[in-house]
Amino acid sequence: MKNKSKPRKINYNNWGYIFIAPFFIVFIIFQLIPLISTIGNSFFENYRDGLIQIGPNFIGLQNYKTVLFDSGMPRYALNTLIMWILGFVPQIILSLLLSIWFTDTELNLKGTQFFKTVIYMPNLIMASAFAMLFFVIFSDMGPINSILMNLKITDKPIRFMVQKNWIRTLVAVMNCLMWYGNTTLLLMSGIMGIDNSIFEAARIDGANPLQVFFKVTLPQLTPILVFVIITSLIGGIQMFDVPQILTNGEGTPNRSNMTMIMYLNKHLFSKNYGLGGAVSVILFVITAILSGFVYKMNMKNYKKGGR
Repeated sequence: MKNKSKPRKINYNNWGYIFIAPFFIVFIIFQLIPLISTIGNSFFENYRDGLIQIGPNFIGLQNYKTVLFDSGMPRYALNTLIMWILGFVPQIILSLLLSIWFTDTELNLKGTQFFKTVIYMPNLIMASAFAMLFFVIFSDMGPINSILMNLKITDKPIRFMVQKNWIRTLVAVMNCLMWYGNTTLLLMSGIMGIDNSIFEAARIDGANPLQVFFKVTLPQLTPILVFVIITSLIGGIQMFDVPQILTNGEGTPNRSNMTMIMYLNKHLFSKNYGLGGAVSVILFVITAILSGFVYKMNMKNYKKGGR
């Protein structure tokens, strides 16, 4: 009588490593290695002067001293922060209003799916294309100036592209229009995740809509708001294409609209890898610190409210 062989057991424990291997391979090649290379370059003098290559020569922290004290980097950081705030504040207010209206069961608005699609559409447009559109519309001989002069509101064209406050306003408007749809959908998902019985209990207790918003909706939305603020902050620090196009890459007037990434691009374009690496590392540290601070403060308040 032949012995029946035991069925072979297949061990699936190691298959998980095979499926996640592509992510780690791509991460190591395209993110980790460049990050290490950038940190290394920040400690070296490495640039091109005409046809002559200078370096790489090890100079320690000299690049960081130059960036922080001799290059105007704090001014560019302030420019970036101002333009981000000008765009984010109206964006979050508009997104909160829309998300409340679209999810309110008492209002029961019709066609919400259509409006969700419409408000998200600007997010699908490339920022560079959006910036070019605004550049043409608000140019000296563009449609906006033509309308203003035909209505006798102004006698001569308003030079939107050479005035500091106008450029900052246009950048803020574009950032708001491009991202408010995405923020609205995120906040809507957070509101729909709140137990409806909490809203019903608040209404039974006599709370008006304003009290329901500030006492119930807003505290419950804190985790989503933290996510929105952190991601928007990181995006604001990386602000580049819109002000780059509106100011021809110079941050006009007098670099009052130069952002940190525009400043970094100047060094990379001139192949000054030492200073470019130092700027990149400083941006990484700023992003990590601000994100950690916002997360800690908001989650601290959220935990207190939960208790």
